[in-house]
Amino acid sequence: MRLLLVEDDDHVAAALSAVLARHGFDVVHARSGEEALQALLPGATTPFGVVLLDLGLPDQDGYEVCGKIRKRGSTPVIMVTARADVRSRIHGLNLGADDYVVKPYDTGELIARIHAVIRRPPSGAAAGPADSELRLGSVCIELPTRQVSVSGSTVQLTRKEFDLLALLAQRPGVVFRREQIISEVWRTSWEGTGRTLEVHVASLRSKLHMPALIETVRGVGYRLVAPAA
Repeated sequence: MRLLLVEDDDHVAAALSAVLARHGFDVVHARSGEEALQALLPGATTPFGVVLLDLGLPDQDGYEVCGKIRKRGSTPVIMVTARADVRSRIHGLNLGADDYVVKPYDTGELIARIHAVIRRPPSGAAAGPADSELRLGSVCIELPTRQVSVSGSTVQLTRKEFDLLALLAQRPGVVFRREQIISEVWRTSWEGTGRTLEVHVASLRSKLHMPALIETVRGVGYRLVAPAA
């Protein structure tokens, strides 16, 4: 799989490219946001399977680059950032990032997250019950087209955000264990994904403007509380 590494530090990029190559990735290195956007132009090359985007770029902010990438297509984007606060992570997800890795990171963690975002959506989240549409009060989830709207207004979600919402929405009121959600949405039992789950839940609450929609069941997991129509 081709991977676009957006990193302005050549020494970091060289070391990381070597690790990624050993795991079967064909790495293309971009040193700036503009180089990255040029590499992602439609028809320019064989499509990339994932973009690994450092936020500290010399020509433009990584958040801005992420937003531009997302407007051009659905290539998965993993942000690499030293900004560890939840607000910064949610901001990245709101712009369309599929995941994030906080510096300094373990390369095993990075590889696990790359594989998690490039996996196909789980069949349960995409297929759903017999109906192709889930309606929960003012929230409408269209499973075949993977579109979500609130009171008729479309809400842009990342692939994992949609998978998470669709999973919970298929059984409103039922508590899903954290391990079960991570297994079905991220297709992994890797413990480090737990923090990613928390941020995705927070991002969904923010994007849908419904902080009470997904309830945290302390020590267990999450459940969706169906809103009033």
